[in-house]
Amino acid sequence: MTPKQKLESLLNNEYESENGDFYKIELFNGMTNEEIAEYKKQLPNNHLPSEIEELLRFCIGFDFYGLESVRFDTYGHFGFEEMFPNSIPLTGDEFGNFWILDIDQKGNWNSVYYVCHDPAVIIKHSEDLSEFIEQIEEFIKLGNESFLDIIRKQTVIEIWNEKLGIMEKNEKEYDFKNDKINFPEMFLIVDLTNEPIKAGFPWGKSGPNAKIVRPTDKPIWIVEKRVKHSFLSRLFGGKNKKTSA
Repeated sequence: MTPKQKLESLLNNEYESENGDFYKIELFNGMTNEEIAEYKKQLPNNHLPSEIEELLRFCIGFDFYGLESVRFDTYGHFGFEEMFPNSIPLTGDEFGNFWILDIDQKGNWNSVYYVCHDPAVIIKHSEDLSEFIEQIEEFIKLGNESFLDIIRKQTVIEIWNEKLGIMEKNEKEYDFKNDKINFPEMFLIVDLTNEPIKAGFPWGKSGPNAKIVRPTDKPIWIVEKRVKHSFLSRLFGGKNKKTSA
């Protein structure tokens, strides 16, 4: 199904909130021809995929019970450009975490990622927007037992507690063909290109302000690896520096 078809299939369904109230998904108005034309100017390559344009003419998002509103028109509102240079923040939760749709330089709308800050983990959540809408409906129906809640409450902890998660040692040859990229001195490579949904990595293991580079449109990241020195090495290292001075 296209995203519009998937969303249309939910409109007649009635859902029950935690308070026992019944409700339906509420759509926001769609874009006009003029708004579509202006929106395209913001996007990479000024390209809007036909099925996404169809969706935006139908609605720019929807409201439901459980998370923030889902929006499809929020290009450039997220930040975090080192990880996602071009993205749509689809929705967020009450803890400040977000579901981000990744857009490449050609303007293609690709996978959806769950970006969590505590713990600092990124997970491939959905292959595309249609699958994400389907997961939202499952969340509305099943709550804690849904794929969405399992990801944000269990999988993030599992990935954070792994020593390296999906991250690889720098043994595989990657040709990024960009001499302007300033890589960290020591780093690990994250490659989610052929990984299934639920795969992810702990982007914050090296602490705050660690350098993160995304060399291409592919879901490959270079994450700085910081070596923790023992107390004795710091102590004697400091003494050596003082003596040599």
